[in-house]
Amino acid sequence: MESRLEVMQDENSEATLQHEWVDYEKISPHLKRALIAAEDANFVDHEGFDWEGIQKAYEKNLRKGKIVAGGSTISQQLAKNLFLSTKRTPWRKGEEVIITVMMEKVMDKQRIFEIYLNSIEWGNGVFGAEAAARHYYHVSAAQLTAAQAAKLAAMVPNPRFYDKHRDASGLLRKTNIILGRLNDSEIP
Repeated sequence: MESRLEVMQDENSEATLQHEWVDYEKISPHLKRALIAAEDANFVDHEGFDWEGIQKAYEKNLRKGKIVAGGSTISQQLAKNLFLSTKRTPWRKGEEVIITVMMEKVMDKQRIFEIYLNSIEWGNGVFGAEAAARHYYHVSAAQLTAAQAAKLAAMVPNPRFYDKHRDASGLLRKTNIILGRLNDSEIP
């Protein structure tokens, strides 16, 4: 959040972030299910790493000849977002692995997910479930419907783009896929 704010304030010194922490219980179960469906279907079962997901991403990247898929879990994404800079270094993935292992040892899945839900970016300067719900739908995070939650989850890989292009065809397609997977998602 701090690095994003710096970038925003370079363009506009008055820029601020939209962020408000809310407890896990005050976040719609639809949003929890949608994010797990979109980002990490095996979140409650793995210990920080989804080896099958990593293998599938690797194979897809090989077929395409470039990096088009990642295998990062919610735990890995949180480790990266909380503790690592945005600079890409040769040892960054190793640091992410170590931090992920430590987080999984000291926190339960619900706490990891609560922090994730309150810290991920959902638009230019929009961080966390509460700010996203208010920014896009003018409701609290607790009031999000299944369709709203699925669209928010679909935005996560490229939130600043989708903030400006809310009707992009790819966003609608991903939203519908996530909606179809909602009931299969187990939440902590």
